[in-house]
Amino acid sequence: MVNVDTDMIIPKQFLKTIRREGLGSGLFYELRVGTDGQALDFVLDRPQYQSAKILVAGENFGCGSSREHAPWALLDFGIRCIIAPSFADIFRNNCLKNGILPIELPQDQVDLLMDDAERGANATISVDLPTQEIRGPDGGVIHFDIDPFHKHCLIHGLDDVGLTLEKAAAIDGFEAQQRVSQSWLWT
Repeated sequence: MVNVDTDMIIPKQFLKTIRREGLGSGLFYELRVGTDGQALDFVLDRPQYQSAKILVAGENFGCGSSREHAPWALLDFGIRCIIAPSFADIFRNNCLKNGILPIELPQDQVDLLMDDAERGANATISVDLPTQEIRGPDGGVIHFDIDPFHKHCLIHGLDDVGLTLEKAAAIDGFEAQQRVSQSWLWT
């Protein structure tokens, strides 16, 4: 599908929490569950895709509102990487800040990966972030680009807090110096 918006990824009724856990059950809810409560035939619920960690999607994935619950739901479901021709900017940034790798590729390369994915469990796609390569089931390799800063954060599992904590020694040094030079701030 193209133009999959964040309300489709995680509908509004699941936005009542600030916890990241448990949102996977609401992922693509309206595509997975009928109005009668019965399960629909949704691709990620099929046995061959239930443990998928890579989602190959259409153009403009994650458009719509800026809800951070969308990447939280994807993570809780087990998705760690999304490959699409394009992403909404806010969604892309929310993915990166939450440990999901969004990979943008030209449509023809996404089509090849989609063809591979349609073969189910017999067609495993793997993503190697350090080498920036996607490997298809037939041995094909697709290179992808990623900003070095985001690559570093994803490889080392760093969010904004983790990045700050990397500077803990410098922060402690500054505070110690400030306690002496501006002691009135510490009383």
